[in-house]
Amino acid sequence: MKQYDAIVIGAGQAGVPLAKKLAKAGKKTALIEKRFVGGTCVNDGCTPTKAMVASAKAAYNAVHSAEIGVTVNSYSVDLKAIKERKDKIVMKSRTGGQSAVESTEGLDLIFGEACFIADKTISVKLNDGGEEELTAELFFINTGASPVIPDIEGLEEAGYLTSTTILDLEEVPQHLLIIGGNYIGLEFGQMFSRFGSKVAILERSERLLPGEDEDIAHELTKILQKENINILCNAQAKSFDKTGYEITAAVERNGKIENISCTHILVATGRKPQTERLGLDKAGVELDDKGFIKVNNKLETNVKGIYALGDVKPGPAFTHISYNDYTIVYRNLFEGENFTTDDRPVPYCMFTDPQLGRIGLSEMEAKKQGINYQVATLPMEHVARAIEVGDTRGIMKAIVDPESKKILGAAILGEQGGEIMSVLQMAMEGGITYDRIRYCVFAHPTYSESLNNLFMSLEK
Repeated sequence: MKQYDAIVIGAGQAGVPLAKKLAKAGKKTALIEKRFVGGTCVNDGCTPTKAMVASAKAAYNAVHSAEIGVTVNSYSVDLKAIKERKDKIVMKSRTGGQSAVESTEGLDLIFGEACFIADKTISVKLNDGGEEELTAELFFINTGASPVIPDIEGLEEAGYLTSTTILDLEEVPQHLLIIGGNYIGLEFGQMFSRFGSKVAILERSERLLPGEDEDIAHELTKILQKENINILCNAQAKSFDKTGYEITAAVERNGKIENISCTHILVATGRKPQTERLGLDKAGVELDDKGFIKVNNKLETNVKGIYALGDVKPGPAFTHISYNDYTIVYRNLFEGENFTTDDRPVPYCMFTDPQLGRIGLSEMEAKKQGINYQVATLPMEHVARAIEVGDTRGIMKAIVDPESKKILGAAILGEQGGEIMSVLQMAMEGGITYDRIRYCVFAHPTYSESLNNLFMSLEK
């Protein structure tokens, strides 16, 4: 049995920097990874999808460039070339991350699958054969999450894609049916529609993005429908039947069954924590009813010295949250700090086009909490920069406290929505009130400059 000071399971966005920091702090550390260094973000999530979103945006620009005086007579989408570009970007990030780990003194990178066999002891099935047993006083679990596959009659036989496997397509699907109308489904739906697929999206709820404000969701729905994406709400796939290359989906919608034909199915119904094969019961680590690892506000499990970081624990499943988990755990353990996850900001951006950037409270949440609030809104068609670049889709929205004048939250649906949202996040972090932003001097003409006008709307 090999003895370490610390063992990190999972080379994701928390695991990699944490393992390197532990080793540099003088801890003999092992980093266990069953697949690729970099986790979901680098290999199956942010990096590859946003590379492909850029290609889809180029196709959209080609179609719409005549609106600003540049006519593109023809263009073609080469999905194989798009995939090759995406793969190069992924490999550069993955190999760079792996090289950084392997060159860190005191850090062993072990490729294999870890499973607890006793308290503070794991067995690792090595990818190249054999097994090793390792033990340590400190454990950090960063094993992430994987797609949930619903139990629908005929789905396995029909064949389906996930957010991982769809990235390897080299031919554009003729007709893509997407089960799930949330962030993953919408990003891929718009992307493949722009590549040339006929796209239909099934959403169980009454509207898209049930976690967002209704006006924001409605605005995005209009944008997607204008791109000829068929959005079916109150809809559930009940069964699938495949004949040759054609798949027929029986869809229940508003109490009635209708048949939809497609050639490909993308399952985008959420993600589940990768805890089933970790043997956490042998370590005494508690899980919640959905299989997530229970942690306190310092990310420690019920077992002292065992921590969980990233998507494997409950809470927001974002790369930046996973990275922040690492900084909280490391600084508390080795720099004498007392950080917690309480009240930390949770910004996020959905990379549809236009982007949806979000921070803080939505109007829906403010209403639910009984908070006294005001709403500032500004359609992007009134934003000078948006008019100049020829893209006025979307809306800016902020929630403020009318007494303290603090910004409580914002949703920016528009070109560069994530960047504009980040400006407001910085204001919130620094305690800058909306009345100061109303009269702030921004460079002209920028998107952020229109925050002047956004908060001017409160004066009416």
